[in-house]
Amino acid sequence: MKTQQIAQQLILGSSSIYRRDLLQRLQIPFDVSNPDIDETPLPGETPDATAVRLAAAKTRAVAATHPGALIIGADQVAVFEGIQLGKPLNHLNATRQLQLIRGKEVSFYTALCLFNSAQDTTRARLVPSRVKFRLLSDRQIENYLDKEQPYHCAASSKLEGLGIALIEHMEGEDPTALIGLPLIALVEMLTLEGVEIV
Repeated sequence: MKTQQIAQQLILGSSSIYRRDLLQRLQIPFDVSNPDIDETPLPGETPDATAVRLAAAKTRAVAATHPGALIIGADQVAVFEGIQLGKPLNHLNATRQLQLIRGKEVSFYTALCLFNSAQDTTRARLVPSRVKFRLLSDRQIENYLDKEQPYHCAASSKLEGLGIALIEHMEGEDPTALIGLPLIALVEMLTLEGVEIV
């Protein structure tokens, strides 16, 4: 299998192994750098605006140490009935989140940003998805949390793993957006930057 060569260094600004795994599907060389930013939503900020702002902030944070690179940033925010569902961080919060959304529909906003630090230009895209969760029993929620421990996933939904079993159906333009890196949009952006994928 031949790996595509690209003129600029490509960097994924993320600590997520799932985003890294998704980007590897494109079979292009890239490096990974942890952007280490504050992901707290701003007062009054809409969930989609939060996702876009954080995706862009991740690219800028990485650009500080990688001048001249093409930098990919992504962020995802989940929303249920106007409430932003962040990363639960622990078992109790994850249980509460899943009890809240069982049998209900949740919107996921996945923002993608590609920053060309050599030209100081940014391409950004918001990819929305809607997920209807199965009506899960408390036992099913507990089993899922014991097996998956999705404490660093929006809405406690590790959809790249066992979390797929929580879903009744989904709507969206790119299934990879739910995992956190919308590859369809990314291929389009990279192509516009002169990176040939195929």
